[in-house]
Amino acid sequence: MGRTTRLASFAVALAVVFGGAWVIGQVAAPEPAAQAGNAGQVDPAGPAGQEGEPQSHDDPAGHGQPAGHVGAEPVSRAAGLASVEGGYRLVTGTTTLPAGGPTEFRFRITGDDGAAVTGYALEHDKLMHLILVRRDGTNYHHLHPELSSDGTWSAPVTLTAAGSYRAFADFRPEGGERTTLGVDVHVPGDFRPVTEPVAGVFAVDGYQVWLTLSDGRVSTIVTRGGATVPDLQPYLGAYGHLVALREGDLAFLHVHPETGAGHAGGHEQLYVAKFPTPGRYRLFLEFRHGDVVRTAEFTLEVPA
Repeated sequence: MGRTTRLASFAVALAVVFGGAWVIGQVAAPEPAAQAGNAGQVDPAGPAGQEGEPQSHDDPAGHGQPAGHVGAEPVSRAAGLASVEGGYRLVTGTTTLPAGGPTEFRFRITGDDGAAVTGYALEHDKLMHLILVRRDGTNYHHLHPELSSDGTWSAPVTLTAAGSYRAFADFRPEGGERTTLGVDVHVPGDFRPVTEPVAGVFAVDGYQVWLTLSDGRVSTIVTRGGATVPDLQPYLGAYGHLVALREGDLAFLHVHPETGAGHAGGHEQLYVAKFPTPGRYRLFLEFRHGDVVRTAEFTLEVPA
């Protein structure tokens, strides 16, 4: 065999070896796109056997399982952490409110030009939702202020406990997106923080309210005397209104009801809740029965 022939044969052999190695590498290695697509995702099913499903309504004691022991959904954006967002600003008349007696809380929403916004769209049957809650996750108030012609919102409020509060303005500007802005207000006095334990059941005025969480859906059932209340009344466009706040920074989560006013008021009510991070959350469910709106409070732990 001549020198030229030997070199050609050697080149062919090298091509076969490196070509085979490339093919094996493509089969064995995962695709980069698949790796990137799974980064940071959390199994929405969560740890096995921790979903805490409600039992029969004839056995309300079975509802007492701690709520929220399922995985957090990875896609969400916490709101209410800033007083300025999307070109809108929350401006309050004061950052200090008195303790004990009724007072008027006033604020405005201004645009990029500094002028007060006067055009709003209905969101959950109201133009503006004002929520005040103390920084330890207690003393919850949900108010619906009145709008004056100059763009000032006002609502009467009575804060009986001293401490630092977070005030949330939740609204949809006309032609814009739903927005939640937040500011701190202070109530002078002796502040004694409270830590609420994790619990999925709450008693109020003779009612027992049960809450469970599974795959990002919050389920609530209202009972009285061991039986499901069959005739809840519509409130803010549904048979319940749910607010979720993250412990620590009180990040405001937008929770959407899956059942509207046309759904039977005595059935289990479902809400879509996307928790951006694991941790402890406070949930406040408002429901209407006998023409009275009551609030049930819950604490749940969302694991990593």
